[in-house]
Amino acid sequence: MKSVGIVRKLDSLGRIVLPKELRRTLKIEISDPIEIFTEDFSIVLRKYTPACNFCGEASDVISFKEKLICKDCLEAIKNI
Repeated sequence: MKSVGIVRKLDSLGRIVLPKELRRTLKIEISDPIEIFTEDFSIVLRKYTPACNFCGEASDVISFKEKLICKDCLEAIKNI
């Protein structure tokens, strides 16, 4: 993981604000769904993308190393 040097405090309801610069860099817009993961003793936030990371197809999608890929793209990669 890469540190971006930003520290935020939790409010009384357990919320944090993601800085505008970070949201802009990661192309996170208001109302975008965010996935929450834990990894060892860390919390990982990621913009939720329910489609293939390569072609954008939403059907027949599987997860490979925490990335979504459709079966057609997986076959294309196998044939390289």
